[in-house]
Amino acid sequence: MSSPLPRPGPIGVVIAAHDEANVIGGCLDALLADAGTDAGVELDVVVVANGCTDDTARVAAARPGVRVVELAEAGKAGALNAGDAVVRGFPRFYLDADVVLGPGALPAMAAALTAPVDPPLAVTPRREMVTTGRPLLVRAYYAINTRLPIFADALFGRGVLGVSAAGRERFDRFPAEIADDLFLDSRFASAEKREVSSVASLVQTPRTLRDLVRTLARVRAGNAMLRASHAGIRPSVPSSWLRDVVLPRPWLAPAAVVYVAVTITAALRAARHPRGAWGR
Repeated sequence: MSSPLPRPGPIGVVIAAHDEANVIGGCLDALLADAGTDAGVELDVVVVANGCTDDTARVAAARPGVRVVELAEAGKAGALNAGDAVVRGFPRFYLDADVVLGPGALPAMAAALTAPVDPPLAVTPRREMVTTGRPLLVRAYYAINTRLPIFADALFGRGVLGVSAAGRERFDRFPAEIADDLFLDSRFASAEKREVSSVASLVQTPRTLRDLVRTLARVRAGNAMLRASHAGIRPSVPSSWLRDVVLPRPWLAPAAVVYVAVTITAALRAARHPRGAWGR
């Protein structure tokens, strides 16, 4: 399987962005705050604006040292592959444009990947879901979601993950299916992955119940496509919300009603959409 050869140089960062002008600035500012001569961290940040109809490319290009690749067609997999082809350096990180990393997060994860003794091949930061100002039903859903044990050794659900040069050799290109983080999660055994719990990624949750259902349906559709086309993908654990979350914490039962209702609605919506509907 062909893959990029390790090259000396900066930490590589690839960000896929589709109409993210309102959030990409915050994502980049958090990254760049950890870079520079004083910090001793050199970054090569590539933002791939794919199918954008807003000012994403202009906002990103205004940040010093950020390179922008523009693609006419929307699609996260294509954007990640395009960015991966031009970004320099290892470790290498893949970010969602609406994620803000906490101070020191990128250097801490890079240090873990380059540790002299028993380094992991892939890392993530601690997962923090931003629910401030969201409706009660959205917050109820995440009261269950954030306690699911599946995230303990997972690379998905955080909006950012990093791989070493050796980790990058585990795959060729991102597949056309949109579940890119689930795909990468399947490339590594549990012992080869590590959460750097001292640092966090702030993941913005949907602002309305309708947006939450739409997002979950897209994720479920992408996961189903990936499992149908690739072997070894981590299976879902449908009963975990009850066995691992609610039974030990019965006071969460009202939130669980919301969680189940939203999950079923998203599953029905995902099943109605054709394969090509989730390219963004």
